[in-house]
Amino acid sequence: MRNEQTENDVFLSRSARNNAERQKQKRNRSIGVSVAAVLLVVILGLGYFIFDLQRQFNSKSNTVSLGFTDAEQQARPVKDPDDKSMNVLMLGVDHADSEVEETTALDGAVSQRSDSMMLVHIPEDRSQVFIMSMVRDMYVDIPGHGKDKLNAATSIGGVPLLLQTVEGMFDTKIDHVAMIDFEGFKELSTALGGVTVHNEIPFTANDTDYYYPVGDIDLEGDRALRFVRERKSFTDGDYQRVANQRKFIAAATNQVLSTGTLTNPAKLYEIVDKVSPFLTFDENFDAATLVGLGLQLKNVDTRNMEMFTMPTAGTAMTAQGQSIELASELAMTQIAQALQEDDMAGYLRENPPVGQ
Repeated sequence: MRNEQTENDVFLSRSARNNAERQKQKRNRSIGVSVAAVLLVVILGLGYFIFDLQRQFNSKSNTVSLGFTDAEQQARPVKDPDDKSMNVLMLGVDHADSEVEETTALDGAVSQRSDSMMLVHIPEDRSQVFIMSMVRDMYVDIPGHGKDKLNAATSIGGVPLLLQTVEGMFDTKIDHVAMIDFEGFKELSTALGGVTVHNEIPFTANDTDYYYPVGDIDLEGDRALRFVRERKSFTDGDYQRVANQRKFIAAATNQVLSTGTLTNPAKLYEIVDKVSPFLTFDENFDAATLVGLGLQLKNVDTRNMEMFTMPTAGTAMTAQGQSIELASELAMTQIAQALQEDDMAGYLRENPPVGQ
């Protein structure tokens, strides 16, 4: 009898264990399905979130048509199909400042201008970003119009002529154009809750009581706008202004790419909503392209950004009595070679920026 009891006990024990195992497997499968479902919802939600952000960005930002004729298109530099580097002409326009709303070209033309001009070079390996400011009064060849200030190209022929002018300076094709109204700096700083920059020259913005001391300063709203706009407070005028603009761009970019911003949907929506209306891109530089570029540059921060002002050859006066900055033929030749060979790092090693 004891043997029969033992066998029954063993059978029941095994049965209980098997049943428990089946229940455990069932629970594990349920947990696995639940986790998979949650992950799927998150992934789909993230995909929709990104799609919706892109849709909102595309609908609120502006587009500039380059509109080259066939002859103009054929005259542009040709880029090697194997060259995966990217060149972007980044322009700043200040509609809020009546003093910089218009400019007079040497031929007498008066029109809206670009107040800030930067050539952004992104190397093929996407390891760095090079941002080169170009002073607006640099005296250069403007295609079809002879010598004039770089800034006058926009007055004469708009963004397309400015792009052709810069391409001619470096015999290098520019892939995209991006423009920002200075009011966008104000809105971006507000959306980010302030942007911290390191200020090296103390100054008070012209016609205001906004004082900017030496050291780390928080910029938000109108104080941010005046920081990137100011030039009259500096002995070197535009040179310091473009340096301050680069500082702001670098600091703001770092904050936008920070974990605290990228993981905050409400913050991202606010940035896109507030800043997009002040942004203008060429037809091929849409949100999807920007997102793709952003993913490629995910490991780049301000420590990987090289920012400098293109060297000039000194100041002079034209026959019409206008002050100009003489273009440095040596600098243009060296920078052209660096862009064509995707070696801006090498150019800066050989020509470290002075006082920047």
